[in-house]
Amino acid sequence: MGRITRRSLTVAAAGALAATVTAGDALAEGRGDGHRPEFRGMWLATVANRDWPSRPGLPAEQQRAELLGFLDTAVSRRLNAVVFQVRPTADALWPSPYEPWAECLTGVQGKDPGWDPLGTAVREAHRRGLELHAWFNPYRIANHTDPSRLIPTHPARVHPEWVVPYGGKLYYNPGLPEVRRFVQDAMLDAVARYDIDAVHWDDYFYPYPVAGQVFDDDAAYERYGAGFPDRAAWRRNNIDRLVYETAVRVRRRGRRVRFGISPFGVWRNQATDPLGSATTAGVQTYDDLYADTRGWVRRGWLDYVVPQVYWNIGFAAADYAVLVPWWSEAVRGTGVNLYIGEALYKAGDPAQPAPWQDPAELSRHLTFDRGFPQVRGNVYFSAKEVAADRNGAMARVVADHYPYRVRPPR
Repeated sequence: MGRITRRSLTVAAAGALAATVTAGDALAEGRGDGHRPEFRGMWLATVANRDWPSRPGLPAEQQRAELLGFLDTAVSRRLNAVVFQVRPTADALWPSPYEPWAECLTGVQGKDPGWDPLGTAVREAHRRGLELHAWFNPYRIANHTDPSRLIPTHPARVHPEWVVPYGGKLYYNPGLPEVRRFVQDAMLDAVARYDIDAVHWDDYFYPYPVAGQVFDDDAAYERYGAGFPDRAAWRRNNIDRLVYETAVRVRRRGRRVRFGISPFGVWRNQATDPLGSATTAGVQTYDDLYADTRGWVRRGWLDYVVPQVYWNIGFAAADYAVLVPWWSEAVRGTGVNLYIGEALYKAGDPAQPAPWQDPAELSRHLTFDRGFPQVRGNVYFSAKEVAADRNGAMARVVADHYPYRVRPPR
């Protein structure tokens, strides 16, 4: 597994995107006005109806109206991309031949909602001059451990040997080659069907550690783990293969579809690895999720990376002002675009530390980012907070940093 040859955006593809911008709402080109292209995105989460739909079982027209409302919110905030969660729990927000319709739509897994949310999202986002990045979770099956609650035709019911219960949830086993192939096929079906702008993954690979519990992949390790120094190395190789193989398959589509990942913000602490960040985070993706996020960047497997730097400037264990420079150095010379994931959901939350009560905290993040040319944009978690803007932090970002809309980087 080596470096993948990167593709340049064709003039024709650039022209096609330009044609989607509605009259009177043209995007700035980022030339001659001191404002270069930058990525301004928001995550639109569907798992457990986090952002959308507001509840399961709404009529199709109401679901559609809510979805379009979020796209309009992105435009009003002068954003240029929406990262739409279309495979939240091994199910689909499009008519997939691999997996059932998502429960978050109708309240019943496998029930046809009567419309095509992903197709609508792609079409309507492009009409508004927004990119639509399709967000998939590769391995999570359910937020419970009862397979009988899945519909009988669910792949996890048909192939129970693929499933591992852990931490109150069900997961596909990343150590099985047949699982790795299946989840790729299921996700890339959306790439084949729709004019999405990117395949996007979040931070979940092997699950986050749960005290006192063991992820039972003994049989898979016994069968496939020969030649690795330990189980951790084997697990990392499993995730490396998923990332590399997906990157190759996305690029083989021959279109301008990109591949990006939004990992937990800390690869490794410096005390663990001299190449790590000067942090003391309780989770390290390399060691705990078996995700070598820095390695994927350095090998050029990704088109972009969005580390979730969900901490305030000055936070002792994981300082925003420490992690942004670290990630900037990680992408240097790779051709991988760096966007910073922002914890808008913390702004104005009384349970959060004092810096998050200040509406200017997020704006300070973007001011800080301007000192690092490798940072090409920011992504906000998540759509509900972009719309509600509990303490005015998002409005402050827009006022201070987004005087007009610009194009995403290419």
